[in-house]
Amino acid sequence: MSLWKKTTIVAVSALTALAVSACGSKPGSSDAPEQPSVLELLASDLKGSLQKTVDATDKTDSVTLTMKGKAGGEQISMQGVLDLGDPVKAEMTTAGPDGAPTTVRMIGAVVYVEIPAEDRASTGGKRWMKMDLSTVGEQAGMDLTKQFEDVDPTKQVKTLLASEGVTVVGQEMVNGAATVHYTVTTPVATHFAQLDPELRSGVEKQFAKEGVKEIEIDLWVDEQYRPRRAGMVMGKMGDMVVDYTDYGKAVSIETPPPAETADFAEMLEGLKDLATQN
Repeated sequence: MSLWKKTTIVAVSALTALAVSACGSKPGSSDAPEQPSVLELLASDLKGSLQKTVDATDKTDSVTLTMKGKAGGEQISMQGVLDLGDPVKAEMTTAGPDGAPTTVRMIGAVVYVEIPAEDRASTGGKRWMKMDLSTVGEQAGMDLTKQFEDVDPTKQVKTLLASEGVTVVGQEMVNGAATVHYTVTTPVATHFAQLDPELRSGVEKQFAKEGVKEIEIDLWVDEQYRPRRAGMVMGKMGDMVVDYTDYGKAVSIETPPPAETADFAEMLEGLKDLATQN
Protein backbone atom coordinates (compact mmCIF):
# COMPACT_ATOMS: atom_id res chain seq x y z
CA MET A 1 0.00 0.00 0.00
CA SER A 2 1.41 3.44 -0.95
CA LEU A 3 2.33 6.03 1.67
CA TRP A 4 -0.51 8.34 0.66
CA LYS A 5 -3.20 5.65 0.44
CA LYS A 6 -2.24 4.24 3.83
CA THR A 7 -1.98 7.65 5.44
CA THR A 8 -5.31 8.70 3.94
CA ILE A 9 -7.08 5.68 5.45
CA VAL A 10 -5.42 6.32 8.80
CA ALA A 11 -6.16 10.06 8.73
CA VAL A 12 -9.78 9.90 7.76
CA SER A 13 -10.51 6.91 9.97
CA ALA A 14 -9.45 8.90 12.96
CA LEU A 15 -10.64 12.42 12.30
CA THR A 16 -13.64 14.12 13.40
CA ALA A 17 -14.82 12.88 16.75
CA LEU A 18 -17.40 15.30 18.26
CA ALA A 19 -17.89 16.01 22.00
CA VAL A 20 -20.32 17.65 24.42
CA SER A 21 -20.13 20.31 27.11
CA ALA A 22 -20.62 20.33 30.85
CA CYS A 23 -24.23 20.01 31.92
CA GLY A 24 -24.61 19.39 35.66
CA SER A 25 -27.62 18.80 37.88
CA LYS A 26 -28.95 21.30 40.45
CA PRO A 27 -28.91 20.25 44.08
CA GLY A 28 -32.18 20.36 45.96
CA SER A 29 -32.80 22.08 49.31
CA SER A 30 -31.68 20.41 52.50
CA ASP A 31 -35.19 19.26 53.40
CA ALA A 32 -36.17 18.16 49.91
CA PRO A 33 -36.32 14.47 48.98
CA GLU A 34 -32.94 13.12 48.01
CA GLN A 35 -32.47 13.37 44.26
CA PRO A 36 -30.82 10.59 42.25
CA SER A 37 -27.23 11.23 41.20
CA VAL A 38 -26.38 11.89 37.56
CA LEU A 39 -24.86 8.43 37.30
CA GLU A 40 -28.10 6.93 38.59
CA LEU A 41 -30.08 8.97 36.07
CA LEU A 42 -27.74 7.89 33.28
CA ALA A 43 -28.40 4.29 34.19
CA SER A 44 -32.16 4.57 34.77
CA ASP A 45 -33.26 7.17 32.20
CA LEU A 46 -31.53 6.00 29.05
CA LYS A 47 -33.46 8.02 26.50
CA GLY A 48 -33.49 11.21 28.56
CA SER A 49 -29.79 11.02 29.33
CA LEU A 50 -28.79 10.30 25.75
CA GLN A 51 -30.95 13.19 24.55
CA LYS A 52 -29.14 15.51 26.99
CA THR A 53 -25.87 14.30 25.49
CA VAL A 54 -27.08 15.12 21.98
CA ASP A 55 -28.50 18.50 23.03
CA ALA A 56 -25.20 19.51 24.63
CA THR A 57 -23.06 18.63 21.59
CA ASP A 58 -22.83 22.10 20.07
CA LYS A 59 -21.85 23.80 23.32
CA THR A 60 -18.21 22.76 23.44
CA ASP A 61 -15.38 24.43 21.54
CA SER A 62 -12.77 21.69 21.48
CA VAL A 63 -11.72 18.28 22.75
CA THR A 64 -8.59 16.15 22.86
CA LEU A 65 -8.87 12.60 21.57
CA THR A 66 -6.94 9.36 21.33
CA MET A 67 -8.06 6.73 18.85
CA LYS A 68 -7.02 3.11 18.36
CA GLY A 69 -8.45 0.46 16.10
CA LYS A 70 -8.36 -1.09 12.66
CA ALA A 71 -9.68 0.10 9.30
CA GLY A 72 -8.98 -1.06 5.79
CA GLY A 73 -6.86 -3.87 7.18
CA GLU A 74 -4.51 -1.40 8.85
CA GLN A 75 -3.89 -0.86 12.55
CA ILE A 76 -4.60 2.74 13.57
CA SER A 77 -3.33 4.79 16.47
CA MET A 78 -3.79 8.56 16.58
CA GLN A 79 -3.74 11.39 19.11
CA GLY A 80 -4.72 15.01 18.66
CA VAL A 81 -7.21 17.83 19.13
CA LEU A 82 -10.47 18.90 17.52
CA ASP A 83 -11.69 22.46 17.06
CA LEU A 84 -15.47 22.03 16.94
CA GLY A 85 -16.26 25.32 15.28
CA ASP A 86 -17.58 25.77 11.75
CA PRO A 87 -15.88 24.18 9.91
CA VAL A 88 -14.61 21.43 12.20
CA LYS A 89 -10.81 21.40 12.35
CA ALA A 90 -8.41 18.77 13.64
CA GLU A 91 -4.71 18.21 14.10
CA MET A 92 -3.63 14.63 14.71
CA THR A 93 -0.37 12.74 15.04
CA THR A 94 0.00 9.16 13.87
CA ALA A 95 2.82 6.78 13.02
CA GLY A 96 3.68 6.64 9.32
CA PRO A 97 4.57 3.44 7.45
CA ASP A 98 8.15 3.64 8.75
CA GLY A 99 7.03 4.30 12.33
CA ALA A 100 7.98 7.98 12.28
CA PRO A 101 5.38 10.48 13.58
CA THR A 102 3.16 11.96 10.87
CA THR A 103 1.04 15.09 11.35
CA VAL A 104 -2.43 15.27 9.78
CA ARG A 105 -4.68 18.33 9.72
CA MET A 106 -8.32 18.48 8.74
CA ILE A 107 -10.07 21.72 7.77
CA GLY A 108 -13.70 20.93 7.05
CA ALA A 109 -13.69 18.16 4.43
CA VAL A 110 -10.07 18.79 3.39
CA VAL A 111 -7.23 16.74 4.88
CA TYR A 112 -3.57 17.82 4.86
CA VAL A 113 -0.90 15.17 5.48
CA GLU A 114 2.62 16.31 6.32
CA ILE A 115 5.10 14.92 3.79
CA PRO A 116 8.27 13.41 5.32
CA ALA A 117 11.29 15.66 4.69
CA GLU A 118 13.08 12.95 2.70
CA ASP A 119 10.11 12.64 0.28
CA ARG A 120 9.53 16.33 -0.46
CA ALA A 121 11.75 16.38 -3.53
CA SER A 122 9.03 14.47 -5.40
CA THR A 123 6.54 17.27 -4.65
CA GLY A 124 8.75 20.21 -5.48
CA GLY A 125 9.83 20.67 -1.87
CA LYS A 126 6.28 21.15 -0.61
CA ARG A 127 5.57 20.18 2.98
CA TRP A 128 1.87 19.19 2.85
CA MET A 129 -0.27 16.91 0.70
CA LYS A 130 -3.85 18.17 0.29
CA MET A 131 -6.73 15.70 -0.08
CA ASP A 132 -10.28 16.95 -0.61
CA LEU A 133 -12.57 14.18 0.66
CA SER A 134 -15.34 15.21 -1.71
CA THR A 135 -13.23 14.26 -4.75
CA VAL A 136 -10.19 12.20 -3.72
CA GLY A 137 -12.12 9.17 -2.48
CA GLU A 138 -13.73 8.56 -5.85
CA GLN A 139 -10.44 9.07 -7.70
CA ALA A 140 -8.47 6.84 -5.32
CA GLY A 141 -11.10 4.11 -5.20
CA MET A 142 -11.76 4.60 -1.46
CA ASP A 143 -14.88 5.70 0.39
CA LEU A 144 -13.25 8.34 2.57
CA THR A 145 -16.52 9.94 3.60
CA LYS A 146 -17.59 6.70 5.25
CA GLN A 147 -14.48 6.76 7.42
CA PHE A 148 -15.23 10.40 8.27
CA GLU A 149 -18.72 9.57 9.51
CA ASP A 150 -17.91 6.43 11.50
CA VAL A 151 -15.95 8.15 14.28
CA ASP A 152 -18.51 10.87 15.02
CA PRO A 153 -19.79 9.97 18.52
CA THR A 154 -22.82 12.22 18.02
CA LYS A 155 -23.92 9.86 15.26
CA GLN A 156 -23.40 7.01 17.70
CA VAL A 157 -25.53 8.72 20.36
CA LYS A 158 -28.29 9.33 17.82
CA THR A 159 -28.06 5.71 16.72
CA LEU A 160 -28.47 4.62 20.34
CA LEU A 161 -31.53 6.88 20.68
CA ALA A 162 -33.04 5.39 17.54
CA SER A 163 -32.26 1.78 18.47
CA GLU A 164 -34.30 -0.76 20.35
CA GLY A 165 -32.51 -2.87 22.92
CA VAL A 166 -29.99 -0.37 24.29
CA THR A 167 -28.71 -1.68 27.61
CA VAL A 168 -26.64 -0.33 30.46
CA VAL A 169 -23.53 -2.40 31.11
CA GLY A 170 -22.88 -0.55 34.37
CA GLN A 171 -20.80 2.17 35.99
CA GLU A 172 -17.15 2.15 34.90
CA MET A 173 -14.11 4.40 35.34
CA VAL A 174 -12.64 5.77 32.12
CA ASN A 175 -9.36 7.65 32.44
CA GLY A 176 -10.22 8.64 35.99
CA ALA A 177 -13.80 9.74 35.24
CA ALA A 178 -16.90 7.96 36.54
CA THR A 179 -19.11 6.96 33.61
CA VAL A 180 -22.09 4.85 32.63
CA HIS A 181 -21.45 2.38 29.81
CA TYR A 182 -24.17 1.85 27.17
CA THR A 183 -24.16 -0.81 24.47
CA VAL A 184 -26.33 -1.93 21.58
CA THR A 185 -26.03 -4.10 18.49
CA THR A 186 -28.14 -2.51 15.80
CA PRO A 187 -29.01 -3.16 12.14
CA VAL A 188 -26.91 -1.07 9.75
CA ALA A 189 -30.09 0.63 8.52
CA THR A 190 -30.44 2.39 11.88
CA HIS A 191 -26.90 3.73 11.52
CA PHE A 192 -27.53 4.81 7.92
CA ALA A 193 -30.52 6.88 9.03
CA GLN A 194 -28.17 9.16 11.00
CA LEU A 195 -25.95 9.94 7.99
CA ASP A 196 -26.13 12.84 5.57
CA PRO A 197 -28.39 11.72 2.68
CA GLU A 198 -25.67 12.71 0.20
CA LEU A 199 -23.24 10.26 1.84
CA ARG A 200 -25.64 7.44 2.59
CA SER A 201 -25.64 5.70 -0.79
CA GLY A 202 -21.88 5.21 -0.86
CA VAL A 203 -21.81 4.01 2.74
CA GLU A 204 -24.58 1.49 2.12
CA LYS A 205 -22.72 0.08 -0.88
CA GLN A 206 -19.52 -0.40 1.10
CA PHE A 207 -21.28 -2.10 4.01
CA ALA A 208 -23.12 -4.39 1.57
CA LYS A 209 -19.87 -5.22 -0.23
CA GLU A 210 -18.26 -6.26 3.04
CA GLY A 211 -21.33 -8.19 4.20
CA VAL A 212 -21.80 -6.05 7.32
CA LYS A 213 -25.40 -6.29 8.58
CA GLU A 214 -25.02 -5.14 12.19
CA ILE A 215 -22.95 -2.60 14.08
CA GLU A 216 -21.99 -2.89 17.73
CA ILE A 217 -21.86 0.52 19.41
CA ASP A 218 -20.56 1.29 22.91
CA LEU A 219 -20.63 4.69 24.61
CA TRP A 220 -19.36 5.83 28.01
CA VAL A 221 -20.95 9.07 29.33
CA ASP A 222 -19.74 10.99 32.40
CA GLU A 223 -21.61 12.97 35.06
CA GLN A 224 -21.58 16.11 32.90
CA TYR A 225 -23.25 14.27 30.00
CA ARG A 226 -19.97 14.19 28.06
CA PRO A 227 -18.82 11.17 26.07
CA ARG A 228 -15.55 9.91 27.55
CA ARG A 229 -15.17 6.91 25.27
CA ALA A 230 -16.91 5.70 22.11
CA GLY A 231 -16.46 2.38 20.36
CA MET A 232 -17.74 0.81 17.18
CA VAL A 233 -17.34 -2.65 15.67
CA MET A 234 -18.30 -3.03 12.00
CA GLY A 235 -17.75 -6.69 11.26
CA LYS A 236 -14.62 -7.36 9.23
CA MET A 237 -14.55 -3.76 7.99
CA GLY A 238 -12.92 -2.58 11.17
CA ASP A 239 -13.28 -1.41 14.74
CA MET A 240 -12.26 1.65 16.72
CA VAL A 241 -12.23 3.10 20.20
CA VAL A 242 -11.92 6.86 20.80
CA ASP A 243 -11.17 8.43 24.21
CA TYR A 244 -12.06 12.09 24.87
CA THR A 245 -10.35 14.43 27.36
CA ASP A 246 -9.66 18.16 27.95
CA TYR A 247 -13.01 19.56 26.84
CA GLY A 248 -12.85 23.29 26.03
CA LYS A 249 -9.06 23.54 25.92
CA ALA A 250 -7.89 26.35 23.62
CA VAL A 251 -6.55 25.10 20.26
CA SER A 252 -5.27 26.79 17.10
CA ILE A 253 -5.31 24.84 13.83
CA GLU A 254 -4.34 26.72 10.67
CA THR A 255 -4.73 25.83 7.00
CA PRO A 256 -1.25 25.17 5.52
CA PRO A 257 -0.09 27.91 3.11
CA PRO A 258 -0.88 27.15 -0.56
CA ALA A 259 2.79 27.63 -1.46
CA GLU A 260 3.66 24.68 0.81
CA THR A 261 0.85 22.42 -0.42
CA ALA A 262 0.65 19.78 -3.17
CA ASP A 263 -2.75 18.55 -4.38
CA PHE A 264 -3.31 14.78 -4.26
CA ALA A 265 -6.19 14.93 -6.77
CA GLU A 266 -3.97 16.71 -9.30
CA MET A 267 -1.27 14.06 -8.80
CA LEU A 268 -3.80 11.30 -9.51
CA GLU A 269 -4.98 13.04 -12.65
CA GLY A 270 -1.37 13.40 -13.78
CA LEU A 271 -0.80 9.68 -13.30
CA LYS A 272 -3.93 8.89 -15.31
CA ASP A 273 -2.79 11.15 -18.13
CA LEU A 274 0.64 9.51 -18.12
CA ALA A 275 -0.91 6.05 -18.27
CA THR A 276 -3.14 7.11 -21.18
CA GLN A 277 -0.17 8.45 -23.13
CA ASN A 278 1.66 5.17 -22.67
